[in-house]
Amino acid sequence: QVQLVESGGGLVEAGESLRLSCAASGSIFSIGAMGWYRQAPGKQRESVATITSTGSTNYADSVKGRFTISRDNAKNTVYLQMNSLKPEDTAVYFCNAVIRRAARDRYSDYWGQGTQVTVSP
Repeated sequence: QVQLVESGGGLVEAGESLRLSCAASGSIFSIGAMGWYRQAPGKQRESVATITSTGSTNYADSVKGRFTISRDNAKNTVYLQMNSLKPEDTAVYFCNAVIRRAARDRYSDYWGQGTQVTVSP
């Protein structure tokens, strides 16, 4: 089995920073793209930032210049550094990874359980 475990969420004030981590573990042959998504109450899940296996990144317009995604391939871990947080960043943040469990397998989507980020005004 494959697990994605997130950490680093919490309650902060506007303008402060948080760093999210997500570690993939289990039967893993290779990991493709990894990313962070978020879902606020009453809203659809949206992409926040993604990073390919070679380090190319993509960000939602709402977080450009404030959030930075990175990954450590040796640790099968993806990070999201969130600076200058705003109340509208409040959401449950989910980690996603596209993982191949064996050489003969296709890539499949895996999700973490989510971590709450709350930003007070």
